[in-house]
Amino acid sequence: MLKIDSISKTFFAGTANERKALVDVSLHLNPGDFVTVIGSNGAGKSTLLNSISGRLIVDSGTISIEGKNVSRQPEHKRAKVVGRVFQDPMAGTAPNLTIEENLSLAYLRGKGRGLSLGLNSKRRAFFREQLASLELGLEDRMGSKVGLLSGGQRQALSLLMAGFTNPDVMLLDEHTAALDPQRAELVTTLTERIVSQGNLTTLMVTHNMAQAIQVGNRLIMMHDGKIIYEASEEQKQKLTVQDLMSEFAKIKGGTSDRTLLQ
Repeated sequence: MLKIDSISKTFFAGTANERKALVDVSLHLNPGDFVTVIGSNGAGKSTLLNSISGRLIVDSGTISIEGKNVSRQPEHKRAKVVGRVFQDPMAGTAPNLTIEENLSLAYLRGKGRGLSLGLNSKRRAFFREQLASLELGLEDRMGSKVGLLSGGQRQALSLLMAGFTNPDVMLLDEHTAALDPQRAELVTTLTERIVSQGNLTTLMVTHNMAQAIQVGNRLIMMHDGKIIYEASEEQKQKLTVQDLMSEFAKIKGGTSDRTLLQ
């Protein structure tokens, strides 16, 4: 489903500010795999997601989705097969458009279309049904501007938009980090449901180690642009936060980095 082979990405190469963001990273996800990704700031987590989505083009190595090499494809081309939810609730949606207009744009992503948003009674009924599944009452506010929604509501809507077209790969980039604990728990529950119902192949970046253990069937830890630890489905079922802290403590200077304790 998603095959990453020996990808590397360096920023400001050949200058005093050179930074190796990804170093020979390989990762293979089977259909339906849900992999959580942890690591300190600057470990390469978001760079990995940006490389998969096409926001960044890797310097070397290959990224294949459904057997097709997409390594050189720009982001808008990969949007047909990659869904993404960002950390910022303001990202991923158009605040000046209504809920139904945002849903229509997401529904038509990667499909040929003219200037029309493609809204009709049949599609509105479908959108209403999908919104009702969130249990947030948004099905009764389809004409409301998205900019009026709370952060948790926007993230729930972003999840729905990213997932209801059944992308080949779903990318979740710390999508609960900006929410209060109650809303974060709600969005986490919705994430598990949407991913499970769609059998979506998913990568989720998080700083929260308890969440990383709770969600998904596999886990990887990154540091300095490399994958330094992997837990299979069987291993992950037995993992504890202390286990992950012990792994992280093996990294030079890792014990002083408290970002993984959030």
